[in-house]
Amino acid sequence: MLEPAVQKEVDCFMQGLRRRNHGQPEFHQAVQEVVESIMPYLLENPKYRKAQILERMTEPDRIITFRVSWMDDEGNYRVNRGYRVQCNNAIGPYKGGLRFHPSVNESILKFLGFEQTLKNSLTTLPMGGAKGGANFNPKGKSDNEVMRFCQSFMTELTKHIGKDRDVPAGDIGVGTREIGFLFGQYMRMINEFTGALTGKGLEYGGSLIRKEATGYGCVYFVEEMFERIGDSVKDKVCVVSGSGNVAQHTIEKLLHFGAKPITASDSSGFIHDPDGITMDKLNYIMDLKNNRRGRISEYAEKFDCEFHEGKRPWIVPCDIAFPSATQNEISAEDAQTLVDNGLRAVGEGANMPTEIGGVHIFQKNKILYAPSKAANAGGVAVSGLEQTQNAQRYSWTAEEVDTKLKEIMKEIHTQCVKYGGWTNEHIDYVNGANLAGFIRVADAMLAYGVV
Repeated sequence: MLEPAVQKEVDCFMQGLRRRNHGQPEFHQAVQEVVESIMPYLLENPKYRKAQILERMTEPDRIITFRVSWMDDEGNYRVNRGYRVQCNNAIGPYKGGLRFHPSVNESILKFLGFEQTLKNSLTTLPMGGAKGGANFNPKGKSDNEVMRFCQSFMTELTKHIGKDRDVPAGDIGVGTREIGFLFGQYMRMINEFTGALTGKGLEYGGSLIRKEATGYGCVYFVEEMFERIGDSVKDKVCVVSGSGNVAQHTIEKLLHFGAKPITASDSSGFIHDPDGITMDKLNYIMDLKNNRRGRISEYAEKFDCEFHEGKRPWIVPCDIAFPSATQNEISAEDAQTLVDNGLRAVGEGANMPTEIGGVHIFQKNKILYAPSKAANAGGVAVSGLEQTQNAQRYSWTAEEVDTKLKEIMKEIHTQCVKYGGWTNEHIDYVNGANLAGFIRVADAMLAYGVV
C-alpha cells in the first residue's frame, strides 16, 4: 500500500492521463503500474517533476495512422488501418515490434510502446521505444494475401523508419514470413540493404537465437531470482500459458534447467500433463503449432492427458507460473488462486499479462515476481544484437549470442535488485524494473532540455 500523500499524487496524475487519453484502458493500466512504483522517487527528486518528465514520457513523440489497401485472392478490395506509435527516442532509435491482430488499436499500441521504452532502457542497449501494427488478421489468409498486405503496409511505413530512426520487429501475427515480405518491400522502396527491421531470416541478416530469445531470457531471469536466494528452477513444477513462440522456448529452456513444465494453452483452453512436457512432447507441440497450425487439444488426445476447454491454466498448483500468451491473462482472482496453491515465483513472458489487481496480490504476498518489462526483455535484447551484427556485416555464433543474452538478463536482474531492494530479505522486482528503466530515460530527457 502506498502512503496517503503518495497515493494522492498518483491519483492526481492518473486523473489527468485518463482525461487526455479517453477510452484507452490498456494504456491507463500500463502507466498506473509504473507511476505507483516511481512516484515516491519523484517526490524525493523534484527535478523530474519540475521538468514534467513523467507527463512528457507518457505522451508519445508521435502517433502515425494510415490506410492499408490491398486485394484478396478473389479480387475483392480490402482496407485495414495501420499504426506506428513512436513513444520515446531519448536513448536511441525507436525500437519495437509490429503486431497484426484484429484487437490492435491505439490504446494497446500505446501501452506496448510505453512498456517498450522502459524495457529497452533496462537492456542498457541504445534503443528507444515504439510499437506498431494493424488490425489485420493473417490467420486463414494465403501467403499471397499476406504478401500483398505486407507490401501495402510497408509502402507507407517506409516513410517513418530506418536503421538510425526506427527499427521495427515482429510481434503477435508477425513472424519470419511477414518480416520477409516487409523487408523485401522496404528494400525495394529505398534501394538499400540496411538493418531497418529485426527478426529477419538467417539468410538475409537475421540473428541466431532470436526466435528463442524471449522464452530463454525469461527463464534466465527467473533463475537469477532463485540463485539470489540460494535456490534454482531445477525440479520446480511450472505452469506455462500459451503454445506459441514464447511458450515453446520457455518450456524448452525449463527442460534444460531440469524443471517440470506441465501445461500449455491456446485460445480454446489448456492441457494439463502431470507427467511433465518432455522434449519429445515439446517437439510435438512445435510441429502442431508451427507447421500444422492445430489446436492444443490434439496434444491431450495424443498423450492421454486432461484438456480444460475455455479455461486458463492458473487453477493448476505449481511452484512457478509463466504467463506467455497475451496481456491481462492473470486476473486478481487467478493470482490469489496461484498464491493459495503454493506459488513461489512468476516469470512474465507475455507483455503485461497480469491485471493490476493481480500484481498487487503478488507484491503483497512477496512472490518472486518478474514483470514483463524485465523478464521478457530477451527478445528485444537479441534484436539489438541483430542491429549490431547488421551494422558490422558480421554474424555471431549461436553460443556467442546466447552468452550475450545471459549477460544482458543478468544485468537487468542486477538493476532490479539495486532499485527494488528495500531490504535484503525481499526484492520488489516491479518497483526495481520500473525505477531502473525510468531513471535512464528521464536523465537523458533532462540533458536535452525542453524538447
